[in-house]
This record gives sequence, C-alpha cells and structure tokens, in this order.
Amino acid sequence: MTVNVRKKLHLYLVFILFWALVFNSCKTDSGKPGKTVFNLNLEDGLTSLDPAFSRNQYTLRMDNQLYNGLVQIDDSLKVQPAIAKNWDISANGRLYTFHLRNDVYFHNDAHFVRGIGRKATAYDFAYSLARLIDPKVASSGSWMFSDKVIGKEAFKALNDTTFQIQLKKPFPPLISMLTAQYCSVVPKEVVEFYGKDFRSHPVGTGPFKFKYWKEGEVLVLLKNEKYWEKDADGKSLPYLDAIKSTFINDKQTAFMEFIKKDIDFFNDIDGSYRDDILTKSGRVTKKYQGKFILNTRPYLCTEYLGMLVDTTLPIVKNSPLRFKKVRQAINYAIDKQTMIKYLRNSIGSPGYEGFIPMGMPGFDARAVKGYSYNPGKARQLLAEAGFPGGKNMPEILLSATTTTTDLIEYIQGELNKIGVKTRVEVTQGASLRELISKNGVNFFRGTWIADYPDGEIYLSVFYSKNKIPFGPNYTGFHNAEFDALFEKAYIANSDSARYKLYQQMDNIVMEEAPVVILYYDKLVNLYQNNITGYSKNAQNLLMLKRVKKL
Repeated sequence: MTVNVRKKLHLYLVFILFWALVFNSCKTDSGKPGKTVFNLNLEDGLTSLDPAFSRNQYTLRMDNQLYNGLVQIDDSLKVQPAIAKNWDISANGRLYTFHLRNDVYFHNDAHFVRGIGRKATAYDFAYSLARLIDPKVASSGSWMFSDKVIGKEAFKALNDTTFQIQLKKPFPPLISMLTAQYCSVVPKEVVEFYGKDFRSHPVGTGPFKFKYWKEGEVLVLLKNEKYWEKDADGKSLPYLDAIKSTFINDKQTAFMEFIKKDIDFFNDIDGSYRDDILTKSGRVTKKYQGKFILNTRPYLCTEYLGMLVDTTLPIVKNSPLRFKKVRQAINYAIDKQTMIKYLRNSIGSPGYEGFIPMGMPGFDARAVKGYSYNPGKARQLLAEAGFPGGKNMPEILLSATTTTTDLIEYIQGELNKIGVKTRVEVTQGASLRELISKNGVNFFRGTWIADYPDGEIYLSVFYSKNKIPFGPNYTGFHNAEFDALFEKAYIANSDSARYKLYQQMDNIVMEEAPVVILYYDKLVNLYQNNITGYSKNAQNLLMLKRVKKL
C-alpha cells in the first residue's frame, strides 16, 4: 500500500469515527441524528486543553467552549456574572468575596463517583486558582497571581457557594483579570488522576464537553446537556450539537475548504491570497460578495517587533539592539501606513501610539507618543549611535513565523534603506514562541492578545518582576520608574486615574523602545451565511454557545 493510499484511508477512518461519535452522542428530540455540527480549523494546532496553559489563541478558543470561570465578558467587554452570581469587595480593596451558583456541574468523567460529573463548588475554585501558582504545575499563567497573593491560602472556600480571594495589595483590574481562561474551574480529583495528561483529557463545566482529539488531525466536542446557562427565552444553551475542528496548517488550503462550505468559520486572511478576497480598502472583492459573512472590528491585539534589551544576558552583550538609539531608529524606519494598505489590505491601524491597542478602555491616541515614519530621523539616530549609514553594525537576526513572510520581508527592506542589515530566520509558530519564552532570540516578530480587557495586561509585559521565567517580559525590559508607576496603579482610586498612569508607563516604553509597534489588528472573521448568533467581541474570543446553524 502506498503512503498516499494509507494516508487517504486513515483520513477516511477518522471521518467515519467523527460521525459515529456525533451520531451516537447527539440526538434531537425526535431521536434523529443531530445535524448542527460547527466546523472550524485550527491551523497552528493545539498545545493543550488544560486552561492552566491557555497561552495562545487556538487554545483559548477551545478552552472557551470547555470551561467557565467566576465571571465572563460580553461583546462590549463588560464583565458579567458566570459561576459567580455576584461579589463583594472590601473597603481596602484587598478581599473579594464571590457568591456562586448552586446549579453548575462538571462534565461526566470516569473518575467521578459513578462517572457522573458532580457539582462545581467554591472548593474547586480554591484548587483551580491555587494551581496556577503551584511551581510543580508550571502554568504559563502563574504571573497573573504571583505578585498579587501570598501563597495558595489566598484562595479560600468558606462553604460550597462562597469563595474568597485575599490580595497582598489592591489590584483594581482583578475582576477583569478573572475573565481570562487561565482562571477557569477544574475538578481536583480528575486533574490529579491524569496529571500532565489532563491536557488531552479536559473536564470543565462549559457549554461543550470533550469527546475526541487526534492531535494534528481532528478534535470533537459535544453539546453539554447539563449546561447551566439559558437564553432570554429560557431555552438551554448551547444550540449546536457538536464542534469539529480540523488542523490544516496551510491557510490557503483551509480557505478553500471554507469556500467549499466544509468549514463554517475562518479566522484572518493570509497575505498569499488576501488580494483575492479583499480590496486594498478592506472590502470584499466582487468575486466573493454575498458568498459569506465578513465580521471585522477592532481587536485587542498589538502586532509588534520585540528586541531583547537585558544586557546581563549573553545573547545581548554584542547585539546592536542594546543601544536605545538603534532601537529608536528601527522604529522610525518602517512605513506602517503603506504596510497596512498593501500587505494587510487596510485590515488594522498603524502602530503610531503605545503598546496598549485601540479599542481598549482608556486608550487615548493623544496621550501616548509613539513613532511615525521618519527615515531621516532614523538615519540621524543611527549615526548618533555610532553606526552612520549602518557602517560597522553587525547583521541582526530577525526571527519570524512562516505565516508572516511577506510582512517580514517588507520590514527587512525598510531597514535596509537606512543601512540596517537583517537576516530573516523563519520557523514554525510553536517553535518561535518557545524560543521567545526562554529569551532565546534578540529580534522577533510578536503578537500580544489581551487575556482580559484592561490595559494592565499589556503593561505587564514590561514589568521587571514578570521577567522570564516568571512572566511574559520577553524583551527583558527593566525600568525603575515604570515599575513604580505599575505598582502605583494598584492603588489608583478610579479608572481615570489608573488610565493616566497607564499612559505614563506606555510613554516610558515608547521612549526606551524595546518594541516596534507595527499595527493594532482588526479581527477578520468569515462565517458561512447560514450561521447566526456569533460573537463580535474585541478579544476575538470564539463564543459558540449562542451560535445557530440553519
């Protein structure tokens, strides 16, 4: 049997298995097989289905179907109750008391008594949040609480429905932070049975439950018949019977599957075929008008270039990026407006302000001074740094992913115009993320997506106590004034006061230039015309519990 024949046979068997799983598990009221299967593609794969490791967009999307937390956000980025019905905050801003629903159950699993999912309680939240800061777990979300609480005792269940969080000091964005998927509730007995394998045996309380995952090929989630949320008419959510995801890593191939209607949802449009779908002004071309629904709006996502600036690291000692004026020159050298128009088809806004993106509450373009296109200023700064016209400057290695080749080649050309020579190293997304998380690259293409809708999540990337391996300070940035303002924001007595501190911090980052803000993204979601009820939130969270497939 040839390799191609074996591959086709294997894919056929996976297809048969999927439908067997759905038909055996999803029945309509009349007993007929359910037909409402939502199909999507996760081109960059999944690293885990454990919410303690929900650090990339693909994991976030699936965790959002499987789990719940204390609170959740709506499409307006407003915090809404979830498992917590309501909450109280002490006068000193350090003690939060949550009053929980009494009708939320975990999905069934063999490691519950009689295999039936039990009720989720405050004790489960105490375990779940304490797990995030457990060094044995090594959660990628440990930084969220590591500087805010003193040990796991900070998370306390008073009884089944009363849960408390005791902070070391006030932290006004806490309620927003708790909407992050990291803060989902999980059952202790199941997690501890599977250990690290919980990543592929997830059990939550969400609208869909796990059924099957063949890594790199197919993922199947089924409707949670015991789900606690209802719609405005009192009908139980979700409406869909199942979710099926494929893992086609070539976006153009995946788009063709979407056009054939084999996929119901398609996220973002890759440069290799963007002109076929969108005009330079960002409208759907005549070829595809009416063929699908285009959902586009501001997205809490900053696309940037990161530069490692921690001179104590051996990799930085001979890097020209250790000089601030070189970093500033790079910032001035890139024509972002042209880049957005011709490489992004006007999807996104040029990064002329700070790291906090457009669309975030408190964003003010007038209050933060970033970098506009000024090649003359770039050349001047290079000369002041001792590299006139790039003379005597070592070649800089720029690390990027396979999906951003056109953008990186454009940046390479822009830097070459001022005399900065770069060599581009292209690698797979997961591999590059691993290198970045270990301070293994000097100059890299990065993306920062809001885990929760507060500017603090962006500024935390530059807080010195969040340096690797404790947090997401991937540039090794350390500035005493910034740190003092970051901590001062914890005790700001109003949102407006906090936003002003955020703007001061963002200006410090822009002055020191450990990053180049390329653009503030816009989400581009394509849905088939028979899909309704989809979400439109600026975090680009895929919320499928209210989706209907006609």
